[in-house]
Amino acid sequence: MVEINLTYQPPLHTHATHAKSGQTLWTDAPVDNNGKGESFSPTDLLATSLGACMLTIMGMIAARENIDIAGTKVKVIKEMTATAPRRVGKLTVTFQVPASANATEVQRQKLINAAHTCPVHRSLHPDIEVVTEFNWE
Repeated sequence: MVEINLTYQPPLHTHATHAKSGQTLWTDAPVDNNGKGESFSPTDLLATSLGACMLTIMGMIAARENIDIAGTKVKVIKEMTATAPRRVGKLTVTFQVPASANATEVQRQKLINAAHTCPVHRSLHPDIEVVTEFNWE
């Protein structure tokens, strides 16, 4: 079990605290939905969670397979639906894996498979289109 405590701070901000670590973050509504875009929006955090989760699970497999994926970058592009109800419609996740990873084709496939099995990916509603791309330098 994980506890996260949030407090509303007008206008349209929240302050969240991770109970165990004490780490905090702020959210703001996006500019296209009455906010100022001063921080991550809640749906931005969804996109961030997906990228972080996929990369973390890849890191677990990389450690087991003795593959160095340090410096791997992930870009997540979030697209909202154009029609009601307002929701995330598409997440495009692009991985840039450095040449230093030096992974074989079999190892690359293990990393790709691992990314797709992360808990956040598995928790997303099937109406959210998720597109992934892996670039190996």
